[in-house]
Amino acid sequence: MEFKFSASSYKLVPSYLRVVCLMAIMKVLFHFFIFPVIYASNNCQFSVCGNNRILIRFPFQLEGEKNPDCGYPGFKLSCTNDSKTVLKLPYSREFYVRNINYQTQEIQVYDPDNCLPNRVLSLNFSGSPFIAIFHHNYTFVSCPYQNAGSQLIPIDCLSNSTNFLSAIPSLNLANSLPESCYVLRRLSVPVSRALYEKNLTDNLIEDLLLTWDKPDCRDCESQGLLCGFESSNSSRVLCFPDYRTGKSQQGLMTFRIITLVIVGPAVLCSIVIACYVCYKDRISNALLNVAIQRSAAAAIAAQPAAIPGPTGLDESTIESYEKLVLGESRRVPGPNGGSCCICLSEYNSNETIRCIPECKHCYHADCIDEWLRMNTTCPVCRNSPAPSPAHVMSSNP
Repeated sequence: MEFKFSASSYKLVPSYLRVVCLMAIMKVLFHFFIFPVIYASNNCQFSVCGNNRILIRFPFQLEGEKNPDCGYPGFKLSCTNDSKTVLKLPYSREFYVRNINYQTQEIQVYDPDNCLPNRVLSLNFSGSPFIAIFHHNYTFVSCPYQNAGSQLIPIDCLSNSTNFLSAIPSLNLANSLPESCYVLRRLSVPVSRALYEKNLTDNLIEDLLLTWDKPDCRDCESQGLLCGFESSNSSRVLCFPDYRTGKSQQGLMTFRIITLVIVGPAVLCSIVIACYVCYKDRISNALLNVAIQRSAAAAIAAQPAAIPGPTGLDESTIESYEKLVLGESRRVPGPNGGSCCICLSEYNSNETIRCIPECKHCYHADCIDEWLRMNTTCPVCRNSPAPSPAHVMSSNP
């Protein structure tokens, strides 16, 4: 069954339902227009550190920044007095940052002491969001210096005048080691892309290339947008206009303010109209009920007080008046409202009503039957009804 909404059907909606609908609309408008303006006021600025001008922005943030929402947890960096960008890992010492690629989510780091093999022996990425991209298996061996050869190349920063350490790719350790050498450790070592592509032929002197999976901002970067938290109390990351130039952010802010200025008065006007409609409905209903009560009271008071015997209609005449069984629509024919003027109760589906043939006023069958047994006139218009052929029918559903 198709339902068409019209101005007349709007009046059938209870006042409280109208208010609920308007409040839901206001809630949607608040989230679409007011909330983004609040976020736009959170101006996160980028920073630059080091002689190579490393750009630091979300998810990275310099230590000491006042707004913690401008950086993701675990992505703190610091800038030294000699313009070095420093990354601190929870279970490893500091690394210097050579480059950050936000599009591929890669950070290139190196050892401040220029002895990366020494760092590799105790490297631990636990508790940090970073992981190594490339790995190779190395065997670290310790030998006296007289055993140095083409296969065993000393690592200068881990060697002295009598002994040296060497890192040999495990795939190249085909020949047995000299008797004076021993295996110190076998490790899966993070290596740079350059060393990975060189098939393990160079020493471990390249930078480490690390990456991160969370937060994933690659889609934002591919669209020329930047990542950021949805709000100060949310951990959800969304794409926002690039604030590096400041123009797009300022333009978006201006657009939202203008939209709020236009929508705000409209919302306020809707609230005033809703309040007025509710108030008018309440007053109309109250006046109608008072009028019906006064009419019924006046009719009862006007009855002759000292007439003996029955003064109303006989049962055969009453039964001759039309009966209807209300359907689901509860639609009552003739000049009637939605409630019985005798008992003041609203009509419900499947209830039986009786209509007076002359004026077409309808009431609950039980109510009007009792009335007509004591009165010969309609309770509303005071007309005297005449007999009519009796029939029972069902109203349209």
